[in-house]
Parts: sequence; structure tokens; C-alpha cells
Amino acid sequence: MSAVMDYFRSCWGARSRAGRRGKKGSDSAGRQDGLLWYKDAGQVATGEFSMAVVQANNLLEDQSQVESGSLSMADPGPQGTFVGVYDGHGGPETSRFINDNMFHHLKRFASEHKCMSADVIRKAFQATEDGFLSVVTKEWARKPQIAAVGSCCLVGVICAGNLYIANAGDSRAVLGRIVKATGEVVAMQLSAEHNVCYEEVRQELQSSHPDDPQIVVLKHNVWRVKGLIQISRSIGDVYLKKPEYNRTPLHSKFRLRETFKKPILTSEPAIAVHQIQPNDQFVIFASDGLWEHLSNQDAVDLVQSSPRNGIARRLVKAAMQEAAKKREMRYSDLKKIERGVRRHFHDDITVVVVFLDANAVSKPGWSKSPSVSVRGGGVSVPANSLAPFSAPTMLSSTY
Repeated sequence: MSAVMDYFRSCWGARSRAGRRGKKGSDSAGRQDGLLWYKDAGQVATGEFSMAVVQANNLLEDQSQVESGSLSMADPGPQGTFVGVYDGHGGPETSRFINDNMFHHLKRFASEHKCMSADVIRKAFQATEDGFLSVVTKEWARKPQIAAVGSCCLVGVICAGNLYIANAGDSRAVLGRIVKATGEVVAMQLSAEHNVCYEEVRQELQSSHPDDPQIVVLKHNVWRVKGLIQISRSIGDVYLKKPEYNRTPLHSKFRLRETFKKPILTSEPAIAVHQIQPNDQFVIFASDGLWEHLSNQDAVDLVQSSPRNGIARRLVKAAMQEAAKKREMRYSDLKKIERGVRRHFHDDITVVVVFLDANAVSKPGWSKSPSVSVRGGGVSVPANSLAPFSAPTMLSSTY
């Protein structure tokens, strides 16, 4: 029951937060400009940050958050910065649920372990997965399509000089590191991706499902798990984890011909622990909507060569300019296309850039710091949103 209540809080919370978001002229909770939401600058325990989200889907499926200060429910407890980028698919329900529950679970397990660790993060992922499964169980009879909703999940935690990166799916975290000998800043990808476009991911799936020759299928020149989905790890997507939810009344396009005995997808994150060095300058966290159009090095070069204020918004704009160029259209015309139709040109894009202040990063993990809590925004629409939202409008914007 508590998991179900978490779900309803996440749905209604998304609506109420949308109503509180700042308008132009107020950057305290971010600003909305057409389909673009942004917070150009903010301060967290470990340095400055910039954040931006542009919506392409009829309903925003990307969710994101930046939390700073206490990383535990205990006092004293570990202090630091938490970043989450949740790229949903099939609807916004899972990404919204993660946005409302992942950080809470991380704080709970950090309190129990009395520290921050990879194990704490892994347990937070599992608790979030279990919570969403409880929601699917509760909603299945009334709303079976919720079993086919899922989300990639990228989490970054900066605490006591360490940067923890946990990822399930194909969002990405990229570090900008300065080379002292030359002064150039090089890109270092910190996250492992779980998209079957990569041969090693296909091999991983084939090794774990040796009796299924159709575990990955090349369909319309795109590799997909069971011909349905490109990622091999996620939160949600219960229809590919529990066979009892891969049957009627689920829509036929999601149902497999043969049942399965073991989960096809997993929520297990790949976790890397990076000890922050003095020449580490910043980290870019972004959904794959950014990386479809910008290389790691192109993104790092743009951050390094630009003012910090508004850099996330500039990265979003650079990706959209590339998307427009690929379709041989002007960026100014792309901006006018309404949500829903916009998805034919680019995906939802979420970007969070966190600058690493050497003095702040090296502070002991128990040093007190002010609390910060910011969530990425989008066009405010009804929270009960598996059904398409109707009557989109043409937009006027300045970004």
C-alpha cells in the first residue's frame, strides 16, 4: 500500500510542482519558455550547476532532479550532491515515480549503512523497482498498459571526494577533465550504456538467455530486445520481467508469442566509483536525446568554451540545431513545432551540468551544506496520462 501511495503522490506531485514553477523573470524554481524549461545557474554543495529540459513528446517522458545537502535521514550524516536523469518510454508514469522515490530510498539506505556507497545506490535502485512493480500489480486490472511503461535511470552522487555513477539504460554521464600539459579539456565517459545497438550488450543478453535465439532481433535495421525495445536495463517495463504481465489485456503489440521463465530485462545498474581529481572540471548528465546529436567531446568543448550561466540551455540548443540541420530545416522553424509532432525531429532532451569546485568537493562527507532541491520541468498536463493529451498548440518562444 505504501508503494501505491508513493505512486499517487508522484502523479499529483508532478501536477502541483508544475503549477509552482517559476515564470520568466524568476529563476528560483526554473523558467518555462515554450517547450523549454531551464534553470541557468544554481549552487550545490560541490559547486555550481545548470539544468535544462526541452519537451518533444506529447507528454514529457524525461524527468530529472538535483538534490544537495544531506544525503541521509540521520544527523549527522553524509553530505553531498545527487543528480538524477530519468528518460521514460511508453509514458511518463515510471520516470515520475523514480523522481519521487529514488532519492528518498537512497537517503534511507545511507542512514542504515551510515555512509554513501555503491551498495547504498544499488539498494535504492532495487527499492524503486520494487515500488513500481507494486503499482503495476495494483493498477493492472484497470490500466494494463502501465506494465509496458518504463524508464532509463542515470544517477550521480558526489560525496566525500568520490563521484558515484549508476546507470540502467542509455542516458550518459561525461566528465570534462583538463590536460595540464596542453590546457585542453578531454571528455571521459563515466557511465556504461545498455542499448543493444552495442555488440557487447547483445552478447551479454545472449549469454544470459542461451536458449533463446530471438533474444535480440534486427528489425527495420535497428537491434531490439525481442524485437520490442532497444535497452536491456531499466526501471519498470514489467511486461518483460514478469510473465504474468505479458498477456491479455495488455496490448497485443507488447505480448510475446512464447512465455519466458526468467526476466528478459533487469533493473540492475552498472555502478562506477570515480575519485575526483583536481583537474576534473565538470560532469554532463544527459538523456540520450542530447547524445543522439552531440558527441562527448563536442559537448565538453561547448561547456569549456562557454560561460557557466545557462550552459545546459546552450547544450540543448546545440543538439536542436543539429537535429534541424539533419532534416534540412532552420532551427527557428523547428522551435515552432508543437509537442508530439516535435518527436519526429528529436527526443525529449534533459541536461544537467555540475561544475566541480575543488575546495567544496574535497570537504569531508559530513560537512554541513545548504539544502537544494530542483526538478526539471515541462508543459503542465494532467498527471493521469497514459491516454494521449489532445489539442496541442503552436508555440511562441525565444530560446
